[in-house]
Amino acid sequence: MAHGDHDPDRQQITPLSLYLRRREFLSLGAGSVVATAALARVAQAANAPPPLLQGVRKGPFGTDEKQTPYEGVTGYNNYYEFGTDKADPAAHAGAFRTRPWKVSFEGEIENPQTVAIDDLISWFPLEERVYRMRCVEAWSMVIPWVGFPLGDLVKKLGPKPKAKYVAFTGTLDASQMPGQRTDVLPWPYIEGLRLDEATHPLAILAVGLYGRVLPNQNGAPLRLVVPWKYGFKGIKGITKIRFVAGEPPTTWNRMGPREYGFYANVNPEVDHPRWSQAKERRIGEFLKRPTLPFNGYADQVASLYAGMDLKRNY
Repeated sequence: MAHGDHDPDRQQITPLSLYLRRREFLSLGAGSVVATAALARVAQAANAPPPLLQGVRKGPFGTDEKQTPYEGVTGYNNYYEFGTDKADPAAHAGAFRTRPWKVSFEGEIENPQTVAIDDLISWFPLEERVYRMRCVEAWSMVIPWVGFPLGDLVKKLGPKPKAKYVAFTGTLDASQMPGQRTDVLPWPYIEGLRLDEATHPLAILAVGLYGRVLPNQNGAPLRLVVPWKYGFKGIKGITKIRFVAGEPPTTWNRMGPREYGFYANVNPEVDHPRWSQAKERRIGEFLKRPTLPFNGYADQVASLYAGMDLKRNY
């Protein structure tokens, strides 16, 4: 598809799985009108903000760009476990139970173990990092995440020489997650990174945002944040992290390999087959802006992909 300034229509921005079942599901929209309507619906069902986190220090990375308002960050989400509409996560995730919660660490590591989430959080100092975040559907946000470097966790677990990739698994609980009662995606949600991506200083595991405990609709109690990649890489509700020798399968790559690659690096030169990725709209803004290579983090991460064809490894 040629790059253009016009907005994609509703069908164009529908994810592949919904497009193939368009008679059953409402298609998703992007842009200020749809976002405003979604936020208005969420406002009617919003709960009190989560409690503040204590002892959070400013992290070594971040942008000084204008931050997306808290209501936008928490009210306009993709989290198909709670529904396919952007307002569904905030509307349906309020009662989701994040305690007790355990995360297992498995595979090619020296220290396999299962850890309660609060013990895991206590292992590392919490940092706030303001990151640009870019969705594959051409909308973006600036979010002050709170978390800890994924690389610090990897070092503590001690990957063996065979470990080349890190595979992540989300929670599976259809009793709490209405979206998992459908077959819109294969459950549970799975994702993966190369080990050098996982240990890059920009990659974090988030437990909060805006200085508060991570809201359920944003992936509580633990989610992945990789700011140079499209948002679908940021798996939510993590329950297992496994170190493996080969490239692990990932949910959206399994659903639509032509549309969603394993790497998912933000790249304005590689169009989604059904819409352009050359521009994006920041939530709360009317005009679009050019999409930046690696979401503006090229100076930090481009060397990870030296010699790779990024149009084939999309």
